[in-house]
Amino acid sequence: MSESFGLRLWNAVEAHGPLCVGIDPHSSLLDAWGLSDDAAGAERFGRTVVEALAGRVPVVKPQSAFFERFGSAGVLALERTIADARAAGLLVVTDVKRGDIGTTAAAYAHAYLDPASPLCSDALTVSPYLGFGSLQPFLDAAEAHGGGVFVLALTSNPEGPQVQHARTPDGRTVAGTMLAAVAAHNAGQSPQGSVGVVIGATIGDTAEDLAVNGPLLVPGLGAQGGGADDLRRLFGPVARYVLPSMSREILGAGPDLGRLAEAASRAGDLYATVLR
Repeated sequence: MSESFGLRLWNAVEAHGPLCVGIDPHSSLLDAWGLSDDAAGAERFGRTVVEALAGRVPVVKPQSAFFERFGSAGVLALERTIADARAAGLLVVTDVKRGDIGTTAAAYAHAYLDPASPLCSDALTVSPYLGFGSLQPFLDAAEAHGGGVFVLALTSNPEGPQVQHARTPDGRTVAGTMLAAVAAHNAGQSPQGSVGVVIGATIGDTAEDLAVNGPLLVPGLGAQGGGADDLRRLFGPVARYVLPSMSREILGAGPDLGRLAEAASRAGDLYATVLR
């Protein structure tokens, strides 16, 4: 692509607000929508979300696990959801949290960032806890294809601090080391770099430097306990980079297209006010 993911995302947020909506066809939602709990139901779910939200939000985030549970047919449903979303003008961050080394990492990067792959997305989530250097194949693929990478940094799950708050020999936390590495990678890029981080809305206070000159993907809002006050407290000076992510609060309004669109617009307006 001629434009970087960082620039495409910046422009999309300017046009449609900051909200990212998850596409999570788990069993309870499929049932609530009157859909079968299988690959066909997941595909219909994904395509309905895309139809309702195109032009209303900048980004959707399919959670790969809820498609993969149906095997090869589920992966095909994910492929079609990604393709539909990108064709509709939505940016797609596929939530796969991949992390490995060497040629295996390169293969994952090819799967989600190379235009030759049917799973090609605008960006993907990755785990850096084999060391930030293990992410180099993802960073290289993102640069080659105009894609993006979101690095897990400070997550909302209660087990996260066991690793993320641990101190390295230089006195920094593991999370701080990852944030600094992302900031170094994005240095000098305008309006922002294409490597972002994932920071949960429910992490509480943090002394970490969140200024990475890249997008800050923030799950944990709504049903998971986070809200507007958490965004104000955590991200004040870097609020412009925040991409709040919601799933159940939006998806629960389906399958009616109008109600889905209304729920997304309402949340988008709220967070646009909070973050701008």
